[in-house]
Amino acid sequence: MKYDLSDRLVIDIASSALFDLTDCDAVFREQGEDVYRSYQEAHVDDVLAKGVAFPFVRRLLSLNDLADPSDPLVEVIILSRNDPDTGLRVMRSIAAHGLHISRAVFQQGRPSHRFMPALSMSLFLSANGSDVREAVTDGMPAGHVLATERVDDEADQELRIAFDFDGVLAGDSSEQVFRTAGIEGFRAYEVLNVTTPHDPGPLKEFLAGINRIQRREEEERSKDPAYQPRLRVSLVTARDAPAHERAVRSLKQWGLRVNDAFFLGGIDKAAVMSALDPHIFFDDQVSHLNDTAPVTPSVHVPFGVVNAHPSGPA
Repeated sequence: MKYDLSDRLVIDIASSALFDLTDCDAVFREQGEDVYRSYQEAHVDDVLAKGVAFPFVRRLLSLNDLADPSDPLVEVIILSRNDPDTGLRVMRSIAAHGLHISRAVFQQGRPSHRFMPALSMSLFLSANGSDVREAVTDGMPAGHVLATERVDDEADQELRIAFDFDGVLAGDSSEQVFRTAGIEGFRAYEVLNVTTPHDPGPLKEFLAGINRIQRREEEERSKDPAYQPRLRVSLVTARDAPAHERAVRSLKQWGLRVNDAFFLGGIDKAAVMSALDPHIFFDDQVSHLNDTAPVTPSVHVPFGVVNAHPSGPA
């Protein structure tokens, strides 16, 4: 029987986002591919340290205990520029860390994002910014995992995910209005179009997959009142009133939801992140992420006009 991925939340992650490959990358850059291959072979049984996205992935996979093991809710697949030989260390490290990841695509020196539709993937995470930009240019939902000083995986089992709105969950048409008409023009445009849902952004379907798991948690709690939901979603956006309403209405009209919403109107997102403490935060603007990355695992979604002209106003 074929293994069907279409009804699962499928995440595609590069080894660079899952593990700390600092030493491996240095060998490749400074000494070339042949030495890198020998290095990986010599260290094949040395377990790679956790990377920025490791806590997010571990917690996401842990939610599979809500389903039959033969029919998991979440599937994580490795997409890697390694060839199968050098990828052995990645797969052995996955096993050593106890992650239930059994599927992988290894393409020597090539990005593999073109296989995302074939594998029903709703998100690609990588620490290689060029690969992510190429994926987004090709219409794929992808994010560049930024370096952070904080990579932990404490015993807390809750998974907290935070999203920006424009350019992440929604398209960037309103951002374009803001850039041409300013803040007051933007607010007037949002009020005028308050009942018109935004065009979907690159991570809308990823949130839809997260919501499916949340509904499964609600079913579990209906059977067992002692069950505590582990998945929590927050919206953290620079929008404020009156522009907040169109965002809320759009989510509802898409059939999606979040647990919390922060309409900050220019307040520093990093301060909110310190208190919210998400395991991953998605934003389309590097200017925001430069502040959040030191305290929060942060992912740049290089989508829309703000990334076509990155030197423009944030």
